[in-house]
Amino acid sequence: MPNLTRFALALMGRLRPRPAVGPGEKSLALPPPQRQGGLPLMDALSRRRSTREFKPDPVPLPLLSSLLWAGWGVNRADGNRTAPSAMDCQELDLYVALPGGAYLYDAMAHALHLAAAADVRRVTGFQDFVDDAPLDLVFVVDHTRMKLVPVQERERYAHVAAGAIAQNVALFAASAGLGTVVRAWLDRAALSEALMLTHDQQVLLAQTVGFPRD
Repeated sequence: MPNLTRFALALMGRLRPRPAVGPGEKSLALPPPQRQGGLPLMDALSRRRSTREFKPDPVPLPLLSSLLWAGWGVNRADGNRTAPSAMDCQELDLYVALPGGAYLYDAMAHALHLAAAADVRRVTGFQDFVDDAPLDLVFVVDHTRMKLVPVQERERYAHVAAGAIAQNVALFAASAGLGTVVRAWLDRAALSEALMLTHDQQVLLAQTVGFPRD
């Protein structure tokens, strides 16, 4: 769908997800992430870039597993993560929009749990490539977890955490031969409705991931 058409639908309050492709599994157990290997950090930084043309090929589950762990996985026995969180609030949830449904990443169990039985990729942004790229990540803050943070600072702190996760994903993508782009131009109300979020949850960013077309 062209981005102007998508934007017009959003203005009319008619931007909606598509039906899921195939029966969405209630939960997806992810294989153990690959915690070793990959490019040296400086090489990954050299290759980091924004990609806006993607092949429709799905990201294999082992690769998705490692990508999610790199972005926001548990990397210590105490439950802390690969990205920082102010006062250890761990206030961010990471949703994965796939053709078969939208899934919430459970970092402790390293699994995906079905959050919406619909293909919500269409409502993750106004860019024309979001319909057909294999997956979109959606960064959502839960304000109920930030009780120790002053109210006026919560959104700012959450955006910092989201940026750290997005950069983890970008560096992993550069190392693994994937393309990615972070996006803030989106219909947050439509996406919140599609994911069935509560009033205490807020969509911050989206990030498309897939194999680059070139």
